[in-house]
Amino acid sequence: MAKKTPYELVPQLGKLRDEVLFGDVWEQPELTKRDRSLITVAILGALYRTPEIKGHMQRALDNGVTHDELRGIITHLAFYAGWPCAVNAGRVAADIFGDDD
Repeated sequence: MAKKTPYELVPQLGKLRDEVLFGDVWEQPELTKRDRSLITVAILGALYRTPEIKGHMQRALDNGVTHDELRGIITHLAFYAGWPCAVNAGRVAADIFGDDD
């Protein structure tokens, strides 16, 4: 049997993610989804949240962030969040970019 996801194990997390985070917070007019993606990738990179940054890097690309902008975030992380955080984010970007870059 496959291991349950956190959202299957704790359904309220999925509900809050869908209804509050993505249904409300990400829809607020003060920031564009592109801006929110830039911020989210930077925060997740700084916190070394590998599984989460992977999904948000892809979301960032879908929201119009470029490969070069993600590279810029990663370089910035090195000096503000530490080298290991930047290298980890770079590994994730390499997986996301694949042969496209």
